[in-house]
Amino acid sequence: MGPLGFPELIIIFLVALVVFGPRKLPELGRSLGKSLSEFKRASNELRSTLDDEIRLEDRRAATASATTQPAASTTVDADDDGADAPQTAPAETVARGGQQA
Repeated sequence: MGPLGFPELIIIFLVALVVFGPRKLPELGRSLGKSLSEFKRASNELRSTLDDEIRLEDRRAATASATTQPAASTTVDADDDGADAPQTAPAETVARGGQQA
């Protein structure tokens, strides 16, 4: 179904005129207009609040990610031969009481 066209609006108006009568129709139109404007205002207010919350959450996420950035990492030289590293004996040597095969 598409949007209401002019013929559909005329039919709705005629049915409302028969059901509510000519005296109640202007009052009904006013109350309908007020209701629609209140609905639009509330909808815009909700949209604004949601946009504000989204922006606030984005700022919190950006702040949190900026504070959790790792400090400068340590680098290992590619030509490091490990000469300064402590030497450990293989597990077999330790199990034999320090004697190597």
